Amino acid sequence: MIVQQILKAKSDDGVVTLPPGTTVEAAAKMLASRRIGAIVVSPDGKSVAGIVSERDIVREVSQKGVACMADTVDSMMTTEIVDCALADTSDAVLARMTQGRFRHMPVIEAGEMVGLISIGDVVKAQLQTLEMEKSALEGMIKGF
Repeated sequence: MIVQQILKAKSDDGVVTLPPGTTVEAAAKMLASRRIGAIVVSPDGKSVAGIVSERDIVREVSQKGVACMADTVDSMMTTEIVDCALADTSDAVLARMTQGRFRHMPVIEAGEMVGLISIGDVVKAQLQTLEMEKSALEGMIKGF
């Protein structure tokens, strides 16, 4: 399965973004209210300045205490972003996520962010592919 198919199967409102300078508290509230694991930090909703995740916030709270909630996301976001394209395969994306130990990847096409996929999205796609292959093999074995 390719990334474009994964994005089409998602039932969401697009990529959740916050502008640079947003407080960590506001980011944490958005993560909780939307029940998501990461937010793209973007000045314009199309480019990626960074990604702030639940893990980033927990790490900062454990080091600095709750005072870090007044900091901006710029101070803790991941800025070395690994992205993918619409034509990338789920196998390739899963390998990069596993190797890099991250769970969210922006989808970039023609220099603009067109989506965000999570490791859960990729695993779901992999399971669907396996189920289709299993059904096809069973059909061949049974002579259907």
